[in-house]
Amino acid sequence: MTTQQPLAVGLIGVGRMGSFHAETLAHRLPGVRLAALADPAPGAARSLGDRLGCATTCTDIGELLADPRIDAVVIATPARTHAGLVEAAAKAGKAVYCEKPMAVTLAEADRAIAAAADAGVPLQVGFNRRYDAGFRAAHEKVAAGDVGTPQLLRSLTRDPQLADPARIAPWTIFLETLIHDFDVLRHLNPGAEPVEVFAMADALVRPDFKDRGLLDTAVVTVRFDNGALATAEASFQAVYGYDVRAEVFGSAGMLTMGDVRRTHLTAYGPDGVAAESVTYDQHLFHDAYVAELADFADSVRTGRIPSVTGEDARAALSIALAAIRSVTTGGTVRVDELQDR
Repeated sequence: MTTQQPLAVGLIGVGRMGSFHAETLAHRLPGVRLAALADPAPGAARSLGDRLGCATTCTDIGELLADPRIDAVVIATPARTHAGLVEAAAKAGKAVYCEKPMAVTLAEADRAIAAAADAGVPLQVGFNRRYDAGFRAAHEKVAAGDVGTPQLLRSLTRDPQLADPARIAPWTIFLETLIHDFDVLRHLNPGAEPVEVFAMADALVRPDFKDRGLLDTAVVTVRFDNGALATAEASFQAVYGYDVRAEVFGSAGMLTMGDVRRTHLTAYGPDGVAAESVTYDQHLFHDAYVAELADFADSVRTGRIPSVTGEDARAALSIALAAIRSVTTGGTVRVDELQDR
């Protein structure tokens, strides 16, 4: 590959997020070419390929990974398949972008990280909030000391609707939803690492599914090694929209970021005060989703370490696993005592 040639990227998994990433690779990134699509579901990759002008499609993921014309892959399959695909892609010599979570056990995470390191390929994980303008500016201000020493941090994710609880695997609220918030808390507290975790969770939106393993509401507290205390919370149903916000309170000030409002327009009328709200993650974080793939492409071209690494994914996973154990045991869990079982 030369700098004049487009970066050839294959995408694995053409579901909701995969389709958005495929559109980005096909139309939104100069110097990048959507080279192939793979999805085990019959006809899924071909249908998206026809729409995006990508002629190479298949149901066999191994076929895509074996294609020597492909420089990099984007993995957007179901969460429990991510780690194995990262390993396979790295062993095939492809640069790897993987949607969160990269893994659901520490052993999986370690194998994925090792596979990329052994192959000498970049591995980036999709923590898109780092690429949002507000979250990125907040991180830069904290790193520059603008809020002094971080003391209290908060991050929250509230999805707009719990449509089909039967499809949600146990512990999803920690491994797939709050995993974003755990990464945000680390990112907004630069250089600090989590020490202790305490979590509570319940099925408050759909209590009738609790006996099937559903937890749809959770609060997690985290103590960091620099003394900062943090909370992360999530709900699978906020009737007013898709709500993602964060806050850093420090010795010299405070930063807040995130907004559920679609625009800054507020209407004042006889029925009160109203503002339109965001109801979809790809609307709220559209630019961030594009920016993270642009950053991945740049890291592949230049050979620099990706901005969001496999180690970052492992660190966020450690908090998620500690939260799961805390809910199970009812006690505080030390992160450094975690072991896979």
